[in-house]
Amino acid sequence: MEKILERHERYAYAERQLVANDSETLGNWTIEYSRLKAKIELLQTNHRHYMGEDLGSMSLKELQSLEQQLDTALKTIRTRRNQLMYESISELQKKEKVIQEQNNMLAKKIKDKEKANTAQQAGPWDQPNYRVDPSFLIQQPHPTLNIGGNHREEAAPEVGRNDLDLSLEPFYSCYLGCF
Repeated sequence: MEKILERHERYAYAERQLVANDSETLGNWTIEYSRLKAKIELLQTNHRHYMGEDLGSMSLKELQSLEQQLDTALKTIRTRRNQLMYESISELQKKEKVIQEQNNMLAKKIKDKEKANTAQQAGPWDQPNYRVDPSFLIQQPHPTLNIGGNHREEAAPEVGRNDLDLSLEPFYSCYLGCF
């Protein structure tokens, strides 16, 4: 029975402490509420003044102070804006240098590839020790299509002829390769 009474007293004491703390906390909350409300009103008033509203109730000294605050804020804003612009310009200049270097490297690669392609396309006749056989340069006469007569008397008339006296010899010849 003693244990039960002891427990009852502990719980009752703890409950009284909680109620006491709640009343103290409630008092603290009301003080905090009034303090925050006053702070919000002051901030709203300052905001209206910064926006150029409700200036009629201000004294000359308050107006001068407000003007000085605005000038200081403008200087700070302009300084920050200029700093950001300079940083941006600096970054863009660095990017420009990198892109210019890449462009130069790509131009060099293109020139190297063009040189390599030119060297590959150049045949053996472009080599300094290559000799051309002069008989290769002598052109053979092109065969022709003769309609109505034979202009080449030295060729055999029966080869490549039909009843219409048309030459069936090829019109083009392939000396260096066919199409």
